[in-house]
Amino acid sequence: MVIWRRPKADPMPDTQTQDALGALLTLPPPELAPGALAPLLTRHWGLAGDLSPLTSERDLNHRLTTPQGRFMVKLANPAEPEPMTGFQTGALLHVAARDPALPVPRLVPTRDGAPWVALPQGRLRLLTWLEGAPLHAAPHGPAQRRAVGDALARLTAALADYAHPADDHILLWDIKQVPRLAPLLPSLADSDLRAEAAAFVADFETRISPALSRLPAQVCHADFNPHNLLVAPDDPTRVTGILDFGDMVRTPRICDLATAAAYQIDPDQALESLSAFLSGYAARLPLTGPEVALLFDLITARMVTTLTIANWRAARYPENAPYILRNAPSARAGLAAFRRIDRAAATAAFARATGLE
Repeated sequence: MVIWRRPKADPMPDTQTQDALGALLTLPPPELAPGALAPLLTRHWGLAGDLSPLTSERDLNHRLTTPQGRFMVKLANPAEPEPMTGFQTGALLHVAARDPALPVPRLVPTRDGAPWVALPQGRLRLLTWLEGAPLHAAPHGPAQRRAVGDALARLTAALADYAHPADDHILLWDIKQVPRLAPLLPSLADSDLRAEAAAFVADFETRISPALSRLPAQVCHADFNPHNLLVAPDDPTRVTGILDFGDMVRTPRICDLATAAAYQIDPDQALESLSAFLSGYAARLPLTGPEVALLFDLITARMVTTLTIANWRAARYPENAPYILRNAPSARAGLAAFRRIDRAAATAAFARATGLE
């Protein structure tokens, strides 16, 4: 098991927070000017063109437009250990082999056949560019939610037999790690929300974690949110791209589903919107009764995780706050919707949607 540790040169507020977050969430993205990046792309990939910066939480990403087509240029955070980069790269290769039609980026090797170029600023990779409109900006509806559920099930099935020495690392975004959020809760300025989150974290540790540990686990994408998905501009029910494998981790597969579900909630029709999404998933990858029994709590866990980590990071990196906080409004709206729903009623609706009732 790999536990990321923060370099001592960049002080943290306290040791408890340091251990909870790890270096990957406490260091800013790497820096490398386009003028320095362009010669590297020509030297190692034989490509030249226009570089356009893209937002990212912890990596440095650019779109490269060339006569040969468009590509994604990804410079990993220097805190990311090499086995972690290998884990992500291997997953892309594995998924392409298991489900070639699944729209995930493809690795473009260097001229020498290497998967990346090691730089002082991090490991530099080149990936194919996926076309489509961002899901978060597209019209939503039941058909789209079913399609997103089906896409997640396909990806989960493709990753089911993937293993790597670095797949069991600790990542705070992984919702099985909710108890580790405790040192970050003071970052929630809303006192009512902070108290609610603290009570939930305590309940998770005593009631949910033991049950979760008994459920099927595998390598999962773990960040199937609308900013990481593309759809066809002329058909928002067709998923054309699955992006950002940087949060992959070995975790109970129900955590992956709950993470994705947290972003599919229509606050005005919470159970209906979630039921459409869950039905699309379960039609391809059936769930078990114990998995469905934890869904309401695990979806809540993702929303609490989103608000806690995002608020802490936004305060630390105000220049990147709009990107860091992009999912906070939907998380708050989702939590408000869940407060109006009884857990038993929600679980019954989820069971019906997944064919268990």
